Amino acid sequence: MQNVNIWSEEFGAETDTPILLIMGSMSQGILWPDEFVGRLTAGGRRVIRYDHRDTGMSGTVDFEAEPYTWDDIKNDVYRVMDDHGLESAHLVCHSAGGLLGQFVAVERPERVRSLTVIGSSPLGGGEGLVIMRALMGQPQPEGSLPEPAPEFVAFYRTLMAAPPPADRRARIDGMIAEQRLLHGTGLPFDEDAARRLQERIYDRARDLSAVANHRLAAMAKPDFEPVGVLHQVKAPTLVIEGSHEPAKPGHSAIIAEQIPGARLMIVAGMGHTLPPEAHEELAAAILAHTAG
Repeated sequence: MQNVNIWSEEFGAETDTPILLIMGSMSQGILWPDEFVGRLTAGGRRVIRYDHRDTGMSGTVDFEAEPYTWDDIKNDVYRVMDDHGLESAHLVCHSAGGLLGQFVAVERPERVRSLTVIGSSPLGGGEGLVIMRALMGQPQPEGSLPEPAPEFVAFYRTLMAAPPPADRRARIDGMIAEQRLLHGTGLPFDEDAARRLQERIYDRARDLSAVANHRLAAMAKPDFEPVGVLHQVKAPTLVIEGSHEPAKPGHSAIIAEQIPGARLMIVAGMGHTLPPEAHEELAAAILAHTAG
């Protein structure tokens, strides 16, 4: 599986402090907004973002012929670092990318200068199972992570029962509706900007349907996440959550409790996306966290 091509791009001077941006499951690297990346670059950082396998411009896989697991998606982090000549970097991660970042910080601490996780869940917490039980209307065992917001559950239940979109316009409309949900209710939603973003995502994907392979990879090895290891994280850690997080509400506090010395930051109004209103605050916090 190491033959899958991974698309990446970098910004800033090669001599600047490196930040590797790791996006969430089934998500292209361009979901790290250009303006946000520009703020980090202007702050003296060498910023790298990439498309996970089976997303965007990275290679796609015939999963039945060449199955893989989230271990392979995690190992792609090392491949991207190696391809850019980085022995170590500051990892800034979103959603399921935060699970990858936490895993890397435990597994290869010498490669992680600092860790920032945004809108993520604690490694080993079984977040995927929590979401699945919520969607299926099943009770959560005692000690489970907090469930997604009711509107999250309702949206994806409807989506699961709906027929596939008939054409490009319908597919993009659905992607905008999903972005609106994940955006949350704390800030105004810019539908025109969302359409431009989702059209860009649609048009640059080699095969938009290939993102479903990330779910198959999760099912291929449900116990991908090691349990009870976050106390081993040595990297200085910043944990960020939006006050209107619909997918993983309250998960960030649990991460911060389990990683020694981790700091928790709540961004007012933000949901599970990275809206323009939050770019300045997020970039300032990350620049401070990655200084020195």
